[in-house]
Amino acid sequence: MIFTVRGIPKAQPRPRAFARKMGAKFVARVYEAGTAEKWKSDVIQAGRPQRPETPLDGPVTVTIRFLMPRPKRLMRRKDPEEAIPCTAKPDRDNLEKAVLDALTNDGWFRDDAQVVGGEVTKFYHPKSGAPGAMIVVEEYYD
Repeated sequence: MIFTVRGIPKAQPRPRAFARKMGAKFVARVYEAGTAEKWKSDVIQAGRPQRPETPLDGPVTVTIRFLMPRPKRLMRRKDPEEAIPCTAKPDRDNLEKAVLDALTNDGWFRDDAQVVGGEVTKFYHPKSGAPGAMIVVEEYYD
C-alpha cells in the first residue's frame, strides 16, 4: 500500500512535564505538545483510501521518504534541481514516530511494535516539488 502525504512533515514531540504546588504538596503533570497533530491528521487523511479493512496482524515494514521544505539558500540557479539530503532538524526517528503513531491510531496495525523494518530517508524537496512524504506499508513475509 503506497500513498503520498502533502504538507510539512512534523516530528513527534517529546512529552513535557511540570510540577505545580497544590496546598502543601507538589503534583506532577505530564502532557504532550500538540505540534504534530495537523501532520498526523494529514497522514491519516491521505492514507485512508489505502488502509486495510482490518488491522494488519503480523509483522510489517514501513518505508518513508520525507521531503522537507527546501530553504531559500538552496534555491539558487547553481543548486541541484532534484531532492537534496536534509541533515537539519527535525530528527528522522521523531518524524517516523509521528507517522507510525498516526497509522496505528487509524487502524493500519494494532501496535507500531509490529514494524520490523523499512527505510526512512529525509530530503529537501526538489526545486519544482513540495514538502510531504511518500509512505509504503507492506506485510512482511519471510
